[in-house]
Amino acid sequence: MPKIFIKNKNKTIDYVSNKDLLQMLLENEIFVDNPCNGKGSCGKCKIRLLEGNLPAMSETEEKFLKKEEIISGIRLSCFVVPQEDIVIEVLQKERKHEILTTGYMPSFEINSAIHKETFEIDKPTLQNQSAFEDSLCKAFGIEKFDWRLLQQHEITDGKVTGVFNDKDLIGIESGDTTDLLYGVAIDIGTTTVVAALIDMKTGNELTTASMINPQKKFGLDVLTRITYELENPGDSKEKLQHAIVNAINEMIETMCNQFNIDRKYIYEISIAANCTMMHFLLGIDATSIGKSPYAPVFVKSKNIRAKDIGLKGSPGARLYCLPAVSSYIGADIVAGAYVCQLQKNSGNLLFIDIGTNGEIVLSKNGKLLSCSCAAGPALEGMNISSGMRAAEGAIEDIEITEKGIELQVIGNEEPIGICGSGILAALKELIRIGLVKKDGAFIKKEKLEEVDYRYDMIQLDEKKRKFVLKSGPEQLFITQADVRQVQLAKGAILSGFYALLKQANIDMNQLDKIMIAGQFGAHLSADSLVGTGILPEEVKDKIVYVGNSSKTGAYMALMSVEAKKQIEELANQMDYMELGASEGYERLFVQCLQFGN
Repeated sequence: MPKIFIKNKNKTIDYVSNKDLLQMLLENEIFVDNPCNGKGSCGKCKIRLLEGNLPAMSETEEKFLKKEEIISGIRLSCFVVPQEDIVIEVLQKERKHEILTTGYMPSFEINSAIHKETFEIDKPTLQNQSAFEDSLCKAFGIEKFDWRLLQQHEITDGKVTGVFNDKDLIGIESGDTTDLLYGVAIDIGTTTVVAALIDMKTGNELTTASMINPQKKFGLDVLTRITYELENPGDSKEKLQHAIVNAINEMIETMCNQFNIDRKYIYEISIAANCTMMHFLLGIDATSIGKSPYAPVFVKSKNIRAKDIGLKGSPGARLYCLPAVSSYIGADIVAGAYVCQLQKNSGNLLFIDIGTNGEIVLSKNGKLLSCSCAAGPALEGMNISSGMRAAEGAIEDIEITEKGIELQVIGNEEPIGICGSGILAALKELIRIGLVKKDGAFIKKEKLEEVDYRYDMIQLDEKKRKFVLKSGPEQLFITQADVRQVQLAKGAILSGFYALLKQANIDMNQLDKIMIAGQFGAHLSADSLVGTGILPEEVKDKIVYVGNSSKTGAYMALMSVEAKKQIEELANQMDYMELGASEGYERLFVQCLQFGN
């Protein structure tokens, strides 16, 4: 059986028949960037062959690689099926990512369903041989409780603390443990996962933990992961579920260790996530979300035992999953709408979470209308020739002047790629200085004089024009195809924006406020949003940023019975508009593709 030795990881793996190299590397927990999940469409999963031979390169693989890369032995691992012993090196390393953990918090009254009560339990005697269960029921003033609690508790007398979820007994603890009452609020995004450890007695957030969603190895966007589930019907649901559950358990353990807290004192975990992520979390088939008519299996909130899906906390810990509206308006958006109090505000407010999907909620005097537009992964740095996540080494801002190109790089490191905010900032500048026209095409190089400061910024790759973002040995470019990817995202979001306004019979100037939420939105300046035409010029001064409103909504649900109830009511009240089915939408979308409209 052929062996594959990864030299810079000092690790050997066995060849598995009928699997490509990318699959084998990922199954052995070796990081390889693979935005398209091995579909051969992104050109990112590069490795270098050091020893041995590989099958000849196909034309499809060749088109993704530069001549100098091919000469140096670089291949795309998703195209490679080894036939003999080889020695390779992986070219990417996992970098520290910037993950948004904070957000706007409205005032609200803390009233958690989880609480503790302490009682004295009489010691049995020969004259009074009351069963422990009966003594507990009498002390706690209840008729019965889940018998499994008796399995988890060491029978004792004296002080006993009961843990209650509203009126239901969910835990029995020896002694007085009333000071030990903790919960966790979590936002599960397609790209990132953020958790906060909460002292439920005070409502204080003790610490946060965050990571890149480990389901990334099954695809970087929702539809790619759904496709993985569809194409691997055997155990794909379990793999997707285990990945996120294990990640949450890891974050909870990290946070608890930081404060020397035993996680048996975690009594509730509250989670907001998009609809697909919630299906994956609960181990429920999500394939219906990815095909017409795009109906989910469920949208209602769930209040279940955390241990039923493998989450580790108190034996009786609860898991509360916030409700969704539809397949593409998930609990993360419901949470954000609730945090921003859209249903209570008068006036005309627009809430936008910009990411792979752009979710928009319009509030017209408290009446809510929502839509979702497929922005695609370009705005998160994917499907871009030099694109990457917002991690160390990513260009996040750019300014072009007659003196040259000034780059702002995350971590102040040497730039190795460009993230979503960077590509938007770059495009804003390219439009401003006239290198990109309203139709999205690069200006022809022959129309520039050689003395023009912009002349050397455009290069020709055969007949295709591209912008030189960084010159030198490790060049970075923005290609015409990159501009088109952003253009499609821009058209999707802006057309959704206008379609909602039209449906609500509202004029642009009647908008009072635009609230930008989410990981990606927090890094976008109003200048970039307006300069690229993702949002119209008229609203520039009305933009506010609300941060990670999904996690904030999960926190509010954790800490308030009323918040849970109101969030569920809000989800039921929110109308959903399918853009593709609205009259004249295709024409509107084409109009919104133009820059400078």
